[in-house]
Amino acid sequence: MTRSSPGDLSSRYIGGVPGKAIVVASWSMLGVFAMVAIADAAGLHALNTPATIVSVALFLASLPIWIYAFGLALVRSARGDDIAVSSWVFLTSSAPKERRAQLLGATGVCIVVALATAWANPFSVLVPMFPLGCAALWGARHGVYPARRPPTVMKGARR
Repeated sequence: MTRSSPGDLSSRYIGGVPGKAIVVASWSMLGVFAMVAIADAAGLHALNTPATIVSVALFLASLPIWIYAFGLALVRSARGDDIAVSSWVFLTSSAPKERRAQLLGATGVCIVVALATAWANPFSVLVPMFPLGCAALWGARHGVYPARRPPTVMKGARR
């Protein structure tokens, strides 16, 4: 068995890194979006309405994901985890590199597809909220955060 570096979070998870279903959902929905949005932008105008429906549906689906992830992050913070937005949503220092790359990779690809197809379907710019919400959900459910340090009181300070 090799010794893991302090930055390697994979060793903290027993039985492998959790949250594979979140990653699969993120990439699957990206695939559906990319198929209809790219085909619509390429001139297959029969997919104009389906592309709009998929874009709006993915945005609307992202809203409860964001609300749930925010609630989980609040609960973890109240229980003493020191959670910052960068470590919660963007998974900096809270997720193993491979999981972070998978979730933020889906977000990056989604942003590229959305920007490339926005001229044909303006609603496509809303879709990146879904994979980013999946990253926030993963961070809230499975992220590793340090314990919050108690506040220090300086000598001679008034209350």
